[in-house]
Amino acid sequence: MVCTESDYAYLRELVRKQSANLIDPSRNSLFDAKLSPVVRGAGVSNLHEFVKLLQSERPAHLHRAVAEAMTINETSFFRDVKTFNLLRETILPALVERRRGPRRLRIWSAASSTGQEAYSIAMLLAEHFPETAYWDVKILGTDISKLVVEYAQAGRYRRLEVNRGLPARMLLKYMNRDQEEWEVSPRLRALCEFQQLNLCAALPPLPMFDLVLLRNVLLYFSRQDRAQVFRAIHRLTSADGYLLLGNAEQAEDSTHLFQAEFSGETFFYRPVSNS
Repeated sequence: MVCTESDYAYLRELVRKQSANLIDPSRNSLFDAKLSPVVRGAGVSNLHEFVKLLQSERPAHLHRAVAEAMTINETSFFRDVKTFNLLRETILPALVERRRGPRRLRIWSAASSTGQEAYSIAMLLAEHFPETAYWDVKILGTDISKLVVEYAQAGRYRRLEVNRGLPARMLLKYMNRDQEEWEVSPRLRALCEFQQLNLCAALPPLPMFDLVLLRNVLLYFSRQDRAQVFRAIHRLTSADGYLLLGNAEQAEDSTHLFQAEFSGETFFYRPVSNS
């Protein structure tokens, strides 16, 4: 039987509750495309039967699988040149100067997908701030999807993936070829760790971060959920730290905890004191 509008409505609400991701009815076809592996794995023949299974047995692991499958996982190395120019020219120089005493940096890629953003930052540090090779540096990548977190942990990418945004010189310098795949060098992998995390749920213990990247995820959240995420991130951002959002996103409509600043060709945010 063909999936009905009530089936899609149920799936949209399930995704909203599980991940705060708002899916417009005009994008219902995404469910057909992205849930096919989940449907097959559940042992049913079509999406309509799968929804009936969810409604009758309410298996928690399948609910999570739906939310993870519908997560937007579009990413690439050095995605958005303006952002990485800002990091290289403004933000990282300031942080490196301020952290020369403790020689410690904590960076959070808060919607890291398959890990290219975290590894790109590691390359940026190695390429332009070589002194940090002797620092205590950790780059944490988190994502709601277990599948993409495991992909990031493996640190192996297909040719098509490394051809998107990664200069050939940096590819040869920081990745090792293994037949048809490229593997991130051990030096950079040692800087990065990845874990599954739902930004809209209670967060596990995390360190204070000097830099948080939360790019291209809040677009799919309600204003209330965006405000909740900003409160959580504000608690975890050092007083002199930085927050980076996607080009089409802004904090001002959801929170007063961060103040926008402008440098070069793009905006970034600084935490506002609670006092």
